[in-house]
Amino acid sequence: MAVPVVDPSLTSSPVEAEPVVADPPRRPRRRPARADVLAIGAYVLLGVLVCLNYWGDVQHRVSSHLPTDHSWFEWLFAHGAYSVRHLENPLFTARQNAPDGVNMMANTSLLGVTLPLAPLTMLLGPQVMYALYLGAALSATAATSYWVLSRHLVRSRGAAFVGGAFLGFAPGIVHHANGQPNFVSNFLLPLIVARVLRLGEPGRWRRNGVVLGLLVAYQIFINEEMLLLTALACLVVVLAWAVQRPRAARERAGTFLAAVGVGGAVALLLAAYPIWFQFNGPQSYRGLQGGVFHNWGEDLMAFVTFARDTVAGDEAVEKTIGLTEQNTWFGWPLVLVALVALVLLVRRSLPARIVAVLVVVFSVAAIGPKVRFDGVETGVDGPWAYVPDDLPLVEMMMPTRLSLVVAAAVGVLLALAWDALSGRGRPPVPAQRTGSAPAASRRRWLRPVGYAAVVAALLPLFPRPLPAQQIDPPPHFITAGGWRPYVPDGRTLVPVPIPSNVHGLPTLRWSALTGQEFPIPAGYFIGPNEAGEGVFGAPNRPTSTLIYSTMDANRVPPLTDENRRQALDDLRFWKASVVVLGANPREAVLRELMTQLLGEPRRVDDVWLWDVRDRV
Repeated sequence: MAVPVVDPSLTSSPVEAEPVVADPPRRPRRRPARADVLAIGAYVLLGVLVCLNYWGDVQHRVSSHLPTDHSWFEWLFAHGAYSVRHLENPLFTARQNAPDGVNMMANTSLLGVTLPLAPLTMLLGPQVMYALYLGAALSATAATSYWVLSRHLVRSRGAAFVGGAFLGFAPGIVHHANGQPNFVSNFLLPLIVARVLRLGEPGRWRRNGVVLGLLVAYQIFINEEMLLLTALACLVVVLAWAVQRPRAARERAGTFLAAVGVGGAVALLLAAYPIWFQFNGPQSYRGLQGGVFHNWGEDLMAFVTFARDTVAGDEAVEKTIGLTEQNTWFGWPLVLVALVALVLLVRRSLPARIVAVLVVVFSVAAIGPKVRFDGVETGVDGPWAYVPDDLPLVEMMMPTRLSLVVAAAVGVLLALAWDALSGRGRPPVPAQRTGSAPAASRRRWLRPVGYAAVVAALLPLFPRPLPAQQIDPPPHFITAGGWRPYVPDGRTLVPVPIPSNVHGLPTLRWSALTGQEFPIPAGYFIGPNEAGEGVFGAPNRPTSTLIYSTMDANRVPPLTDENRRQALDDLRFWKASVVVLGANPREAVLRELMTQLLGEPRRVDDVWLWDVRDRV
């Protein structure tokens, strides 16, 4: 999540200090305080809670909201382990979509996580690593947000804790935890924002630039889209600050630009080849076919709706306005509290004014090509109606995900509001300017009322454990290695149904849970079609289309000699050595289909097997 933190050195001067932007006290010791340990411990417990349903049977449960994405990321952990174990190029793999392979840089490959954690994946398996990492990523994002807030923006540790908890466990972030750990892996983003806003420090432009470049390069291998959102948020923050502090902006512009140049050079040096590979390597593509993501804008009612995975949420509301992603879904109490906090803080706090700019800019930007209200697409054009589908950098973006910056801004606003209520954000008031007795009394009752309002707005958003569903384990023939005599090097195992983004979820897991020891055709990924545009999965071949249509109809259509010839051609293209059918709700009809295409199978262990090595 892009965390728009405003460093105190960029928001005030010795002459013009603002109440909620005062420098936090400097502590000589480097060890975390007890409050820091307690805050991080609370975040860890929240991470365990969110993933609780997986741990009930971690080997056989996947997200019931996005089971395909869950299985894809399990496969990614296995890919990281396979790349390290075999010392292969992690930017590309032929273990899926054989023989063409998959460009991993052109997909959400999470290489910055899966490669360092490869030893643990080899030890624990991809299912355990997925659940373990998911909770850890949520907790780590909250922890780094807390660290940056407490060191650079607010004095109150309570304020930093509230802001960090929201930044790590906001409804939109928890929603993405349903099968998309790349969108909860935001622990570097607070550090990136804090470093960007320190680039103007005199005498430190080299160090600041190098550190920023290293952080940006690493984030490229975690989630490029969230990095882009963070960059856009930082641009708005810097411009908003420069407009309000023009003299300071002019004084620091040279240092800032020099540091940016150093950071850009370091990031480019480290990531130039992977980025080139992403756009020019094998199986690269240009945009998604039809610009499908551009229609995914945020429904205006989503801002005041409770998300499904919160204690106040309801699954039924998804049928009305949950057609895209739940990236805001703050609930009306938090929206009301946030508006009141902005009204009270915006005149006295530069960070609050910058937060207000972020909220307005990115709330509007998150609207898609058409304004949607309560699930109904109106005839009013949104800002994305004027954005070309093939515009570089944003061609793959969903408008609704821009509202993740709004969620980050709200998290910072909560920290600012709590800090102001605590009184730690105000500079000492001279004795001659001390307020009257009624004013002091008003401050006494305002504090508990303010705390209660913030808590009341956040309690309904407390996350619930993510929904999970049981999934059948792979056949014993697969897990026990019974396939080995049938799949020589250079050949593939063809599971039925063939994996895709719609069918074959269990068979995709065969590859992940065996350490990708055998390559499979097709799969769940984004690759190029004949025109070079990105599409989900491999272009269907006649046999895969026949398998999917048979599954959908639950009956075998009349087959011809042409169908049988195409089946052999497809198996030859896939370099197949064996076709394997395991337990499946459509097992009977799939067995009949494959028997009519390839002849009678053999029963080996707990699968039906067609050995085609001598035929293709």
